[in-house]
Amino acid sequence: MIATVTLNPSLDRTLRVQSLERGEVQRALYNHTDPGGKGVNVARALSAHGVPVVTVLPAGGTTGASLVAGLVEAGVDHVAVPVQSRTRANVSIVEPDGTTTKINEPGVPLTSRELKAITDAVIARVGPGDWVVTAGSIAPGQDPEVYAAIGRAARAAGAHWAVDTSGVALAASLTARPDLVKPNREELSEVLGVELRTLDDVVEACDGLVNGNGLTVVCSLGPDGALLVDRHGAWHGTGPRVQVENTVGAGDALLAGFLYGLTVEGSAQDGLRSGIAWATAAVATPGTGVPAPDRVRPDDVHITEAAAATLTHLESA
Repeated sequence: MIATVTLNPSLDRTLRVQSLERGEVQRALYNHTDPGGKGVNVARALSAHGVPVVTVLPAGGTTGASLVAGLVEAGVDHVAVPVQSRTRANVSIVEPDGTTTKINEPGVPLTSRELKAITDAVIARVGPGDWVVTAGSIAPGQDPEVYAAIGRAARAAGAHWAVDTSGVALAASLTARPDLVKPNREELSEVLGVELRTLDDVVEACDGLVNGNGLTVVCSLGPDGALLVDRHGAWHGTGPRVQVENTVGAGDALLAGFLYGLTVEGSAQDGLRSGIAWATAAVATPGTGVPAPDRVRPDDVHITEAAAATLTHLESA
């Protein structure tokens, strides 16, 4: 079982326009609404591939009700904890070349009682050997230790703990020694306070986390693929070039695919291959991309030891 936790979920609306012109009235060519938030997206992707998963999230107001209805429609097992505040709504505006402008509401901090209810719901669904994934942003004013507290509870229950967040929440989580962390290059650079311009820079930064905390790092490099670093070594992988429909949710698909490869196929390198295949399929999928099984092509992913990778300078994501 994999349980995902999203403390600041969202109802995500995607609009496609011919071109984004500031100050002008424009017609959307396409619109789609999805349940959103990193942990929710990870659960949606895993559920679509038949992996036992439950997503735990706070839900409040009409947007919260709509988000939960979307999970029900998609057949995603979930525990929605009622909260006083309205669940936020986010908007993504996508242009034909894949350029995405995202407007996110900040969200509202959860109360201590609401946080306890969420933590209790998670621990009730996992046991030894299972995975708990704490993912996504936290609302402004929320204690940055919240994910670390859930992670410690998960570890006490015998579960493995994965983290995908940023900023102060990522920094606090790292001190609690998760089993797996999945930042992108920008998030890793921010939390470590160093510039990461080359693949060697990223490998060195990930090595520092592995050696200092004993964890596994999967770092998203945007158009340059992804990097896996653990105590056994460092590997770089890339997927085939595809027509980019929307980049929102690609990192979540990477994490979901990695957990699939790790838990179903059996190794971290299998996880890297699956993760990149899922992320590649996600960016070619409209909306907050959940990669359909028939669009995932793991055999098209190229993996090599990071030291042998031809990539040097990294592109901007």
